[in-house]
Amino acid sequence: MSLQIQMLGTGSAFAKTFYNTSALIRSNEMNILIDCGATTPRSLHDIGVQPDQIDGILISHIHADHVGGLEEIAFRLLYQYKNKKTKLFVTEPLAGVLWENTLKGGMYNPTEGFSRLEDYFEVIHIEENVPTNILPGLTIEFISTLHIPHKLNYSLFINGRTFYSADTQFNEELLVQEIVTKRNCHTILHDCQLSGNGFIHATLEELLSLPEYVQERIYLMHYDDDMMNFVGKTGRMTFIHQHEVIEIPE
Repeated sequence: MSLQIQMLGTGSAFAKTFYNTSALIRSNEMNILIDCGATTPRSLHDIGVQPDQIDGILISHIHADHVGGLEEIAFRLLYQYKNKKTKLFVTEPLAGVLWENTLKGGMYNPTEGFSRLEDYFEVIHIEENVPTNILPGLTIEFISTLHIPHKLNYSLFINGRTFYSADTQFNEELLVQEIVTKRNCHTILHDCQLSGNGFIHATLEELLSLPEYVQERIYLMHYDDDMMNFVGKTGRMTFIHQHEVIEIPE
């Protein structure tokens, strides 16, 4: 059975033309968010999806352009949709950091009984590097990857065939040997810093060093506002655009 991935945003953390990079997995009439940056609620509004239509949220790491919209989603589910608790899929270590270091400041309200992440979401802990069937027809693996040293960060492997990098430094061995050769991945959605040094993101220059048979599987996301200047300069790789939908076959 095929599934769809719709990009809710494709911009870098500092992009103003594009929304924060996040995506919507559509599978078996269910909607699963990959990350929820500050602009994600607006993007959902643009495509006519309301918070109560979200069946689950996957969180890769806690930078604001990936979790800055969670507070709005949580409060709207609480006050507009009668305390509906959407599933929040996250590793146990990241769940603690997400609440204590990011969400607690705005969402801690013990007077009304809201003092934990679990008071807002149905928190489901996913073990890292283990494929987990989170919904009928949808298997997710949280793969530990390097973005910022000493900070938890995960890329996602979807239904055993699609790799979604979220944010990660360039890792040729992971992409070529593990993701493509060993796992036979057919679709890669990869963050891409278009210019400069890749201290925390894969750069276009680095991704262009990959073999063509790997490049042709790659959609580029998480790019800067000057993206149009790089059209035609991405080798066999393709920019994916905001709100674009791609079909992911089995």
